[in-house]
Amino acid sequence: MDRKALNYVSSKLEDRRKELLEFLGDGGVKDFAHYKEVCGVIRGLQTAQLDIADLVRKFKEFEDE
Repeated sequence: MDRKALNYVSSKLEDRRKELLEFLGDGGVKDFAHYKEVCGVIRGLQTAQLDIADLVRKFKEFEDE
């Protein structure tokens, strides 16, 4: 997988994260359990983005060698 593909995936994750944050801000959650679920998804998306960013950095380091 190349860096362009990883950046694309990261961008899609960021789009979804922003959608969920807007959903929370608009009061879209039904109850506290739903709120916790949405927060968990946001946390998972952020973790995935960090992992992808780390992988992109490693690709760049490998290419620079």
